[in-house]
Amino acid sequence: MSTSVFINLPVSDLDASKAFFTGLGYTINENFTDETAACVVFGDTVYAMLLTHEKFAGFTDRSIGDAQASTSAIYALSTDSREDVDRIADAAIAAGGSQAQPPSDLGFMYSRSFHDLDGHHWEVLWMDEQAQVDGPPSPVE
Repeated sequence: MSTSVFINLPVSDLDASKAFFTGLGYTINENFTDETAACVVFGDTVYAMLLTHEKFAGFTDRSIGDAQASTSAIYALSTDSREDVDRIADAAIAAGGSQAQPPSDLGFMYSRSFHDLDGHHWEVLWMDEQAQVDGPPSPVE
C-alpha cells in the first residue's frame, strides 16, 4: 500500500471552501464528506480534509491558529504544465483567494502562490521532468 497524504485544515465556512476548491478544478470525495468535513481530492494519494472549527478542535488540545494573521505551513501542489499553474492560481484569486507571493520563474521550475478563503498558504508549481530527476541545473558562471 502506498502512503497517502491527508492535510487537515480548519475552515470557517465549509460550503464556501468546498466551492473554492472545486472551482480550482479539484473534486470532493463524498464518501468522506458530511456537514462537518469535506475531503478534497488533489491526486491519487493527496487529500485535504476541510474541517469545521468544531470538528478540527476535536483532534487537538491546542488552539486553532489564525491563518489570516500568520503562516505556519505552505502546501505545495505540482501540476503538469506552466499553464496549469496559471489556471489554478488565477481561479483561486477569482474565487476570493489572494496572491501570497509574486510568481517565481526559475526556468526549470515555475510557481505561483495564493491564500485560500481562510488564509491558508498554497503554492502550485510546475517543474521540468529532467530537473525532477537531475535536480536543478548548475548556476551559470
